[in-house]
Amino acid sequence: MSGAATVADVELTQGALLYLGRGRSEVPIVAPAATRLFVIGGEPFDEPLVMWWNFVGRSHEEIVEARSDWMAGRRFGTVSDCTHAPLPAPEMPTVRLKARDRYGRTPG
Repeated sequence: MSGAATVADVELTQGALLYLGRGRSEVPIVAPAATRLFVIGGEPFDEPLVMWWNFVGRSHEEIVEARSDWMAGRRFGTVSDCTHAPLPAPEMPTVRLKARDRYGRTPG
């Protein structure tokens, strides 16, 4: 985010994150034209997922593959007007990553 905005009556400044919860049919946003926002929305996933660093997958193997693709410059595209090199992904943990459901429970 760059600039400032008011989202659902909450004042946001650069670098802020805001979680609005479920069940909304609209989200009022007030911002100057120069402000940039990144908005993500939708129903929560029903299936268990693995989340690590900037990656989300269904298994440890999918996360390993995503990290490999990120480091090789595959699959994720580029950000226009950005002259900085992509951040390197951290080394994978030495333990197997486990999928969790939306309540933080591991299946099985």
